Amino acid sequence: MGRKIKTLVNDSQTAGYKSIQWNATNDRNEPVSAGLYLYTIQAGEFRQTKKMILLK
Repeated sequence: MGRKIKTLVNDSQTAGYKSIQWNATNDRNEPVSAGLYLYTIQAGEFRQTKKMILLK
């Protein structure tokens, strides 16, 4: 894999539907390049990684 770009949420959450948006910036709030990105969602023992294509 590549390197970590940004952590969007790193807190305990209550149960229920959640939604979050990424503004295509890194941890220093600098814009990232268009391309293929991997994202990971983790909840308890559940962990899933998917691909996303960022177009600019």
